Amino acid sequence: MSDIVIQAEGLVKSFKGFRAVDGLDLTIERGMIYGFLGPNGCGKTTAIRMLTGLLTPTQGSVEVLGLSVPKDAEALKYKIGYMTQAFSLYGDLTVLENLNFMGTVYGLTRAQRKERIAEVMDRYELTQLGDRFAGKMSGGQRQRLALAAAVLHGPQLLFLDEPTSAVDPESRRHFWEQLFDLVDEGTSIVVTTHFMDEAERCHKIAIMEAGQKRLDGTPGALMSAMGANVVEIEAPNLRDIRRHLLGTEGIVTAAQLGARLRVLVKDTIPDPEGFLKSNPQTASATIVEQVRPNLEDVFVTATGEGRQ
Repeated sequence: MSDIVIQAEGLVKSFKGFRAVDGLDLTIERGMIYGFLGPNGCGKTTAIRMLTGLLTPTQGSVEVLGLSVPKDAEALKYKIGYMTQAFSLYGDLTVLENLNFMGTVYGLTRAQRKERIAEVMDRYELTQLGDRFAGKMSGGQRQRLALAAAVLHGPQLLFLDEPTSAVDPESRRHFWEQLFDLVDEGTSIVVTTHFMDEAERCHKIAIMEAGQKRLDGTPGALMSAMGANVVEIEAPNLRDIRRHLLGTEGIVTAAQLGARLRVLVKDTIPDPEGFLKSNPQTASATIVEQVRPNLEDVFVTATGEGRQ
């Protein structure tokens, strides 16, 4: 069995001349959570739909689990699970009816459906909700039902498109623990998100902007090699300091976080703390200290004005 679950080269998808995905190369290894991080409209969902065989690429080649996509999309659907961003099950069917229907779609026998439905309902805390109409469920309950349906047939590879966008922080945290349980059992996962804390949970991520992959790698490696140092400033006039620094050579960006200003200084400046302390605008600062970068800092340096 190959260690590579997805191999894509030069993937392009155009809609009436607009390139939603532009030259995407991917190598995704088995047994990991690989995340697409980026804002709405950056091409994450379009990429996922091409990888699942739901969209035909304008250019490029894709292999998923050793199958050529979209040519082998029909065979692929039995090996993958797909949880869409919007709840896509039937609101006028009960939990049991939805799961039974999905089991039929995936070709499970009646005995297999009975066994697997009982397993996923227990695992995702749906046992007491079997007769509940999906349309009457809370956001967290619908999320659990959607995940149960996506893994009902035991897929090797699971695609999740912004799966936690409509749930509370506690449900998000619990959901991610469930994903790691699946990985521990051998499932590989591809997930899209615009939440930085979720991206940091992934084994590897691709940062997307305007249909292109700007960076990819482990979160730790990307933070270590982002091309800027992070310095936090505490001062009484942070808004004035920020406005001045944004026009200063060597400053990537500055953003206020509570009582501190978080400043990204290009790594071509050898002493970022000294550089800021020597600036007349920061003379009133009580604290100027270099801190550990986070994934949001990486995203800022890799996209938009941060790339300039």
